[in-house]
Amino acid sequence: MKILNVEQLRALDQYTIEHEPIAPINLMERASQAFTDWYTARFDRDRPVRVFCGLGNNGGDGLAIARLLLQLEYNVQTYVVRYAPRESDDFMHNHRRLKLISPITYIESEKDIPVIRNREIVIDAILGSGLSRTTEGLVQSVIDAINHSPATVVAVDIASGLFADTANGPNSTILLPDYTVTFQLPKLAFLQPSLSRFVGEWHFVDIGLSRAFIERTPTTYFYTAESEVRHLLHRRDRYSHKGSFGHALLLVGSYGKIGAGVLASRACLRSGVGLLTVQTPRCGYPVVQTAVPEAMCRPDRHEHMLTGESEVEGLPLKEYSAVGIGPGIGTAPETLAMLRTVLAETTKPMVIDADAINLLAANRELIAKIPKNSILTPHPKEFERLTRRWTSDYDKLGILRDFAQRNQFIVVLKGAHTAIATPDGTTHFNSTGNPGMSTGGTGDVLTGILTALLAQGYDPIEAAVLGVFEHGRAGDRAAEVRGQIGLTASDVVDALRWD
Repeated sequence: MKILNVEQLRALDQYTIEHEPIAPINLMERASQAFTDWYTARFDRDRPVRVFCGLGNNGGDGLAIARLLLQLEYNVQTYVVRYAPRESDDFMHNHRRLKLISPITYIESEKDIPVIRNREIVIDAILGSGLSRTTEGLVQSVIDAINHSPATVVAVDIASGLFADTANGPNSTILLPDYTVTFQLPKLAFLQPSLSRFVGEWHFVDIGLSRAFIERTPTTYFYTAESEVRHLLHRRDRYSHKGSFGHALLLVGSYGKIGAGVLASRACLRSGVGLLTVQTPRCGYPVVQTAVPEAMCRPDRHEHMLTGESEVEGLPLKEYSAVGIGPGIGTAPETLAMLRTVLAETTKPMVIDADAINLLAANRELIAKIPKNSILTPHPKEFERLTRRWTSDYDKLGILRDFAQRNQFIVVLKGAHTAIATPDGTTHFNSTGNPGMSTGGTGDVLTGILTALLAQGYDPIEAAVLGVFEHGRAGDRAAEVRGQIGLTASDVVDALRWD
């Protein structure tokens, strides 16, 4: 699913109007009806509704929504915030229609702002996605009043005051919605961690905008939906065997952190790899052999850390279809030496996570040794160590894109709506997962999943998009059973299901 910028969204509306064809006011009616359908499926008539409208087309949506809810016998009071001398034509059309069936209250100064009470629902249609400057004056006062009220707040398309795809100023006044219901496609702002309180729980509704225009409009940002992921999954031949699905090597664990290797190993096996070898310090050998009997285990010559050497031989990297390294390995000098060897001898894309990333950040000359199209899976702090501190989430996206392109890696920046930056300059945001996955070990699970997919011959970009999606979906399944608060990484492994 594409994520378009404000100018492209405006052009999409205009193209739909011209080529469907449909009158602008009828397209507004269609959007308002879609919002109303979403609203009525969730909120009963016994909760009073206050609709706050601006003077542009977002305000026109609000007026139409108020009329549609009134026709469904909801208790609705509509307010128009008069912050400018002129209204849009479509606003005026819906204003006339609403006024025929209900009075409208005008807010022309701060004294006109109503007291908003508990159990009431506020529908925000003051400012839309075309906003290009920070809120001020009367609009700012109305937003402040809504934010300080006990009401449930639902934003139409985007919260008033929030820029759709650029950073707001440090002192911007922005609505704090509980829900945002956007039209057709997500906005880039919805996927930024620091903006989550200005978005709330967001949903998008299909309003029939031109699919032909969307398909041919270029963008570097995408949102991964289940319908797209389904096409990435490889189907298995009836006559396949364990050799058909690759042989993965996981370099994992150190004294006190063998569990990270166990989690990665279990996830790798649950993600379809044909054969798995796990190299772990000698202290981890009985743990891995017991906890993951399906895996072959190479005990490192060192008791407590990874050096890459086993009791009988070095590390035969060419035997393996894919290598994953990092979970629980620590940052000892001997382990750094192993990482140098692995990077010097590995030519295939690999998965690099956790302490392996920390070693790269402390020894940046090694970054140039990483095989092209490898997958790096940092969390934000690890990524900052690799690159630099950012000034905003949009600055971070630029750093992420540039780092992936410059080095020709796939970088999986973990978090809510995990961002996957690719060597071709595109960024894919994930749609699965939940806060319950914010617990130790879930990143190790992802490493195992991605290593398994590379070993099976998946294209590295497709492996990253598919693996991150299925990792999040397993977390969602686990949360349905366990709840989010008590979720563990083992629950995520157990919930993996590739169908």
